[in-house]
Amino acid sequence: MRMLATLFWIGLCASTLAADAPWNQFRGPRGDGTSTEKGLPVTFGEGSKEIVWKTPIPGRAWSSPVVWGKQIWLTNAPDIQGNTKERVKLDKPIELSAVCVDLDSGKVIHNRKLFEVSELQITHPTNTFASPTPFIEEGRVYIHFGSYGTACLDTKTGETIWERRDLECDHFRGPGSSPIVHGDLLYLTFDGYDLQYIAALDKKTGKTVWKKDRGIDYKTKDGDAKKGYSTPSIIEVGGRELLISPFAYATIAYEPKTGEPIWTVYHGGMNAAARPLYGNGLVYINAADGKDALVAVKPDGKGDISKNIVWRTAEKIPKRSSQLLVGDLYFMMNDAGIATCLDAKTGKEIWSKRLPGQYWSSPLLADGLVYCFSQDGDMQVFKAAREFELVAENKLADGSSASPIVAGKSLLVRTKSHLYRIEKRD
Repeated sequence: MRMLATLFWIGLCASTLAADAPWNQFRGPRGDGTSTEKGLPVTFGEGSKEIVWKTPIPGRAWSSPVVWGKQIWLTNAPDIQGNTKERVKLDKPIELSAVCVDLDSGKVIHNRKLFEVSELQITHPTNTFASPTPFIEEGRVYIHFGSYGTACLDTKTGETIWERRDLECDHFRGPGSSPIVHGDLLYLTFDGYDLQYIAALDKKTGKTVWKKDRGIDYKTKDGDAKKGYSTPSIIEVGGRELLISPFAYATIAYEPKTGEPIWTVYHGGMNAAARPLYGNGLVYINAADGKDALVAVKPDGKGDISKNIVWRTAEKIPKRSSQLLVGDLYFMMNDAGIATCLDAKTGKEIWSKRLPGQYWSSPLLADGLVYCFSQDGDMQVFKAAREFELVAENKLADGSSASPIVAGKSLLVRTKSHLYRIEKRD
């Protein structure tokens, strides 16, 4: 009986450990776009039995959903495009909002209007006024619209716990960096035309704990060349935590609690949007627009560690989406639809394949498969392997700029018009 009880307990623990953490932030629980869940749907389409529900989300927003328990949260904005030439003063303010959807039923639980905006910054038509993805944890969700406003909401009531509207920045092309939480701090990234800095707030009160200007020589006076959209990642190297934050021209590793810069790597480029990845003793940084659009660097030392760049490449690099690191393989899908697999240790190309459509959303890895969701509604699934093998080609009615997420055995996909829950059905 003792042996049976022990075996039962081991089995129970194994099944518990098999369940992944909630998809609580941009790129998931580890910030790298990977899920440990198995049995996710592979083939599906409009009207198929795999569509558990489909909920309209009126508006225009590229932010990805996040999930905690039975709640799905996402940000939203009106269906208007930005103006690329000048700021626009509105006769009637627009409202930036947070939406909560029930995981089981697809019904909208909360639709909170958070901020009224009477003057719109110059914003590129391809961006939206609600592109940063929220961060969620037990009891709280952190909503960020760049300099338009940041708020912490009670997930049960939807009421505002605190808000900030005094963190200034001319985003010029529009905000895109997502918030992250580590310990008691909420990190916000502002890489704008006029100001470039990163701030850490007390997540309980919203008060500023530290704020650091980038403090580098960009080698240009053009504010547009200083723009960035990246979301930082926190890694541990040699027992030391580092907040890795890419931006235009360089990446800085900060001490997370104090904001002290530890090291800087200069790689050039601008408009960085991808989250950095860490593995194989290397930090992988996508500099987006630049001669060395992708670099792999050893995160050792202090000060200028540009000499630690192990490899660099500018071939087929995405400007908008983040990448996937799977052991010694590095996968990416660029804007034009070219999927590429690199040797993560050397940067050498293993294979590349052009797929239908344009891709702005970041790919998802689950159960050895890579899911890519296009602007046109094409949903490609291929193996995360050294040889390209297409597993499925799916289609939804509308395209997606938001990245897909995982909730249990379900895929949650935000298209330009709807939120879907997709799950295998026997």
